[in-house]
Amino acid sequence: MSTFTHIRDGQPSMVDVSAKPSNKRTAVAEVHVDLGADIVSKFENNDIKGPKGPVIQTAVIAGTMAVKNTAALIPFCHTLPIEHCGFEITPRDQGITIRCEVATSGKTGVEMEAMTGAAAAALTVYDMCKAMNKGIVIRDLRLISKTGGKSGDYRAESA
Repeated sequence: MSTFTHIRDGQPSMVDVSAKPSNKRTAVAEVHVDLGADIVSKFENNDIKGPKGPVIQTAVIAGTMAVKNTAALIPFCHTLPIEHCGFEITPRDQGITIRCEVATSGKTGVEMEAMTGAAAAALTVYDMCKAMNKGIVIRDLRLISKTGGKSGDYRAESA
């Protein structure tokens, strides 16, 4: 039976990974941003040029910064050496899908880093486009896959 790993003696705590072996770990997270037809119509060359700058390029930079700073945002995340961080941003009918892939060689996984990166990229898109549509919806943030570690590999259904 699974247990909460961040609770010890009824108190929140960081997991002790000191005895765990290092190995290659990856994670991919995804989020959808429903922008609306007006904003989608502004796409040129896979980006939107707005008064604050290129939306998608800025979202990738913000997402990358968030990945590198996840331990500062999520209280019990370990600080990890990020060896890879990449984004795939795909236009959809009324919005975009953002995928963030993160990799490290370490003693704990990078699921939180991938999810934080995807979320920050989506929030940046909202920030840069909110003047055109405050009704933008960020939805369905989820882990798509992970590899490595004690719990093994994971792949979301219909991912």
